[in-house]
Amino acid sequence: MRRINGTALIIGALTATLAALAFPVWSYADRSGTAQANLAAGTVSTHWGPLTATDRDFIVRVRLAGLWELPAGQQAMERAPTEAIRTAGDHLVVGHTDLDKRVREVAGQLGVALPSQPNAQQQGWLRQLTDATGVQYQKDFANLLRIAHGKVFALIAQVRDTTRNTLVRQLATDANQTVLDHITVLENTGMVDFDAIANGAATGTASPTGPPPPSGVAPPVPGVTADADISTTSRPSATVPGVVNTDRAEPQN
Repeated sequence: MRRINGTALIIGALTATLAALAFPVWSYADRSGTAQANLAAGTVSTHWGPLTATDRDFIVRVRLAGLWELPAGQQAMERAPTEAIRTAGDHLVVGHTDLDKRVREVAGQLGVALPSQPNAQQQGWLRQLTDATGVQYQKDFANLLRIAHGKVFALIAQVRDTTRNTLVRQLATDANQTVLDHITVLENTGMVDFDAIANGAATGTASPTGPPPPSGVAPPVPGVTADADISTTSRPSATVPGVVNTDRAEPQN
């Protein structure tokens, strides 16, 4: 009898231990704070597939990028201290005019609210460019915009890789093509400080694409807006080695 009671006690203890170990594994996916739970919490269903919080943030950031980079490109074309700066500005105007149209279409279809002006940080960069002159203007233009495009490049890759929404995936593909084209022409100015970019990445500096739009009313925006009628003789890049063609097909509904 003692032997039976001892065996039963051992079996009972082992069963309780296994249950205690198994319970966290069984319930882990449903607990708040896990990757799956966080993904589900910010996701809504759409006709084009699930739309996550990251997807929505990406759409807003594409719009924000155009709201300050488009006026910056327009200003560069007007000031044109060198042919390389004018060419870079030309590409910014062409690329963001097209991309802004696309992002507004996607946002309308998915019900994502978009900002109508740059955030405070981006307006600061526009004022910095407006106040700069000579070589300093060329350096500020090339580096502010090159850093901004480099930072958003990583977000585009993440969204393009992980999104399950077909409209967002197509927008990420378009944005990737535009950003790579702009990186190329900005580097062709010869003013990009690659050491500063590398050091900034190593120290984890804040992204020049800026945070989500602040609440409340932002101060007035200098220069043109993305909705303005912009006249330009710009053309997409020629399809030659080392240059990206931004002539894209219209998005499919």
